[in-house]
Amino acid sequence: MQLLTPELVLSAYSIGLFPMANDRDDPTIHWIDPLHRGVLPLDHFHVPRRLKKTIRQGRFRLSVDRAFPAVIEACAEATIDRPRTWLNDDLIQLYVELFERGHGHSVEVWIDERLVGGVYGLSIGGAFFGESMFSRVTDASKVALVELAARLRNGGFALLDTQFVNDHLKQFGIEEITRSAYKASLRDALAMQAVLPTAQGSFAQAMIEGVSD
Repeated sequence: MQLLTPELVLSAYSIGLFPMANDRDDPTIHWIDPLHRGVLPLDHFHVPRRLKKTIRQGRFRLSVDRAFPAVIEACAEATIDRPRTWLNDDLIQLYVELFERGHGHSVEVWIDERLVGGVYGLSIGGAFFGESMFSRVTDASKVALVELAARLRNGGFALLDTQFVNDHLKQFGIEEITRSAYKASLRDALAMQAVLPTAQGSFAQAMIEGVSD
């Protein structure tokens, strides 16, 4: 059993490391420091035209930091497309504790009173470290990500770290940068002060009018 503390994890993120387990039932924690890093530029975050239409329809109800434990548990669930998870019980407990200390944040997507999607991550200064997202209906996780980006922009954040590049994130304009470039951006972002807005309503509605198709 590895001794993880919120202080250790925050220190690791601040130098470019992040933790992962091999599976939900594996207690071993690995510290990851990729040669290349995925980042989503907040100043020209791309929202696909079809997703803009979905956001304008207002099908989903959005909230922030209202159901962090439920979001992370959903992200840790095994699915057909993702039979294994990098979140084990120790990491889940740790992220919940970081949420209680004000560093963990989640965007929740609802239909009526049913949680159908969400995204969560950690914030330090002007850096936000996106960890995972989930979707139980079409577009729910995508809407959550756009809402997160809109609120980060509004709150004065400079860096949205996605850790890796994948096909799902390419539609939003993700960029892959070197480890050294990432750590330079991270240092700049950590020196900033930013606050994630938690007010009700959709910040994405306003943002999508100013981003490219």
